[in-house]
Amino acid sequence: MDSALIPKGVKRCSLPVFIAGLTPVVLVLLWGVYAMLLCWLKGLNQTNMNDSYGFALWIWADLAVIAIGGGAFFSGLLKYIFGKDELKNIINYAVLIGFICYSSALLILAIDVGQPLRSWFIFWHANVHSMLTEVAFCLSCYFAVLTIEYIPLILENRKLDEIPLIHNISHNMHGIMAVFAATGAFLSCFHQGSLGGVAGVLYGRPYVFREHILVWPWTFFLFTWSAAAFGPCFTILITKITEGITGKKLVKDNVISLLAKISGWMIFTYIIAKIIDTFYWATVTAPELGFVWSDFFTGDRSSVLFHGYWLLFAEIVLCGIIPGLILISKKHRENKTLLLTAVTLGTIGVCLNRWTMVMQPMAMPVMTFDSWNLYIPSWQEVATTILPVAYGIILIAISFRYLPIFPQEVELNPIKE
Repeated sequence: MDSALIPKGVKRCSLPVFIAGLTPVVLVLLWGVYAMLLCWLKGLNQTNMNDSYGFALWIWADLAVIAIGGGAFFSGLLKYIFGKDELKNIINYAVLIGFICYSSALLILAIDVGQPLRSWFIFWHANVHSMLTEVAFCLSCYFAVLTIEYIPLILENRKLDEIPLIHNISHNMHGIMAVFAATGAFLSCFHQGSLGGVAGVLYGRPYVFREHILVWPWTFFLFTWSAAAFGPCFTILITKITEGITGKKLVKDNVISLLAKISGWMIFTYIIAKIIDTFYWATVTAPELGFVWSDFFTGDRSSVLFHGYWLLFAEIVLCGIIPGLILISKKHRENKTLLLTAVTLGTIGVCLNRWTMVMQPMAMPVMTFDSWNLYIPSWQEVATTILPVAYGIILIAISFRYLPIFPQEVELNPIKE
């Protein structure tokens, strides 16, 4: 029965091997579910958040998965709107990864709110003056778009596709996917930007406060730009990891090279904008608020370990300039080791950016009587942050086994008789 569900022309491991491989991941998932239930049943006292850290590990994880999930909207934009047809061979996987990231973001928010049964309040009693309201609306709507984009892949399952009605529905949905791709890009740009805008308007947090272009702080544009730049890095990274685990070539090199090239130029231009932003903030914005450069990075030894100058160097140079230069060079991005290094650094870089935008401003003292605040998440926070990772691995494994995710797999891995 299981073999009848596997796509034609491909080879998969036996069902017992598949189940055995997923068992440890399922156990991690159950650990996360247990911690999630503790947070829902006993409250947010299960966390180590406090008056200083109202935003903590969960919000960083939420912003990070939304950023790395940006490969879905950007790849869709390139494929359906800008006509980069080669990307049709990786767009399915980008959609799957985006679906996992955005569903994980909504799950994290449901845990962080602490009252998931009241989550509908944000829609029924919307605060129209809050950027977080816009984020909630756009995030929910874009997740709906990703669900619609993922449905045709499910309907293309070997057994389901044999049903004429389902086959026709799937075919027709593919025909109008450009509309959803354009809608998704619009929604994603706004919620990515608004997440950055939330930080940029925090007058009481001078580390993240920024000047404005009309009504939008610069961080509004930098967040959208960085998601479009680094999101494809995560798509490529997960594709390469999948190829390594399965021992199969799943996407041709020209497809990866094209996506890497576009990502590289996006990273390169973003980093230039980020450097200009950082320089202006350090020399103009912060001094006007009564702060000097060293105020944002000094403290006791433990504070320096988590919030030192190295964060800025790692984000801009190590995980920004270096992967950008690698990916814009044809010679370097076609080197498998350098490509993997670049997309790994890029993924870390955008996650590090979200870390500094969430954790650094909470740690830094803003009053003369304040001191640097050190925050260590509870095991419940760690478990519920790892929960989406386990969920993502399981969904990828099931999708890869039973759905035609990679159009080039049959061609690149012919079955020998």
